[in-house]
Amino acid sequence: MSDWPDDQGGRGYGRGNGNSQPDGARVMRHVQRGQPSRPAGPPPGGVPPQPAYDDGYGDRYGNGQPYGDARDEVFEPRAARQDPYAQGPDNAYDSGYNTGQVYGQPAGNGGQGGTGRPPRGPRPAPNWRKRLKWGSIALVTVLVVTSVVTYFWADSKLKREVDLSKVIERPEGGAGTNYLIVGSDSREGMSAEEKKELHTGSAEGKRTDSMMILHVADDGGNTMVSLPRDSNVTIPSFKGAESGKLYPGTGRQTKLNAAYAEDGPELLVRTVEFNTGLRIDHYAEIGFGGFAKIVDSVGGVEMDIPKAFKDKKSGADFEAGKQTLNGQEALAFVRTRYAFAGSDLDRTKNQQKFLSALANQVATPGTIMNPFKLYPTMGAGLDTLIVDKDMGLTDVGSMFWAMKGVSGGDGKSMNMPIAGTAGGNLLWDKAKVKQLVEELNNDEKVTVSGS
Repeated sequence: MSDWPDDQGGRGYGRGNGNSQPDGARVMRHVQRGQPSRPAGPPPGGVPPQPAYDDGYGDRYGNGQPYGDARDEVFEPRAARQDPYAQGPDNAYDSGYNTGQVYGQPAGNGGQGGTGRPPRGPRPAPNWRKRLKWGSIALVTVLVVTSVVTYFWADSKLKREVDLSKVIERPEGGAGTNYLIVGSDSREGMSAEEKKELHTGSAEGKRTDSMMILHVADDGGNTMVSLPRDSNVTIPSFKGAESGKLYPGTGRQTKLNAAYAEDGPELLVRTVEFNTGLRIDHYAEIGFGGFAKIVDSVGGVEMDIPKAFKDKKSGADFEAGKQTLNGQEALAFVRTRYAFAGSDLDRTKNQQKFLSALANQVATPGTIMNPFKLYPTMGAGLDTLIVDKDMGLTDVGSMFWAMKGVSGGDGKSMNMPIAGTAGGNLLWDKAKVKQLVEELNNDEKVTVSGS
């Protein structure tokens, strides 16, 4: 490393001195050949002394001459000079480094992290009343839309196939609403495996396996009256449901279920009205398969069977006591007749008991408020439910609620009053039947006892 002379005759080297003579040649220390070179690093004993300097470029630069000497008028006097590193509005130093401000924003805090925006005030407290209001409106809207969609979906599934306008010579109506509820042995839509499992057989066509009148009073006090299929009735004059042909009455006596087999629901309604004098307002029918599916969709129905019984034809095999019946077991329960001494009369009592229990379970909040139960139940029931052309969903709902009310003690269930038998057919007690119809038409409490 070269060492420069400390003094060149008192002149400041490179300072623009005023001497007429040029600066002398620099003297460079020579290194003798053959001598070991000075090792790199500090000499033994510590760090060598370092030349002193002034950060403000001091008063001297190794030559003892004042910086900005009177001899050199180019420079400002010392008192007037400014430190180039000093900070201030008149002589700010720009190092080239970002000071932290966001580009495009004025430097400084700016009131909000250097953004230049005014400081944000405290967040206002939430308006819970307003939130509750709009939340309630949204919930009501969802419920209304869901209800409307469900209504039209369910309404579209109703099979309105029975035309009561074809029934002729109808009696006058009374107070309340009368439903003729029919359980048919229709196997429509059932596979061979299902027919075998449910012990239904494979008979063609369909017949009525159970029939009952449900009277829904305008002021409460509903009544369910079972009509035994073996009831002895007179087939009146009627108009063919399909042909439109008028068939005159001949006074022919037969079992009640024969009317259904002969010309379907319309003739059955006509026969019931003719033999009772009670006007039927609505008709509802469900087959074997639909009945079993409804029971399964609600998870079974709990029944209290007072006495054990078996029936090979229906497939029934029940122990005494409380138990939950699935679809297959429920169908066997309501179809069994040969295991009872009262045959069809005992069967109708079991049918009433079971239908009331089923309606009671379907109408519970656990089913209605649970879409995973409600929609399968409605789908299973409506897919196989056949009603008259004037029956709507509100009528279906009224029918089920009335059945639920009867099972809960708000009403009465009974068989049609029986006076005796003739040729294996059950004879109705005409006097009691007349009294029963009068009480129903007037929405009076039923005092007539059935069999």
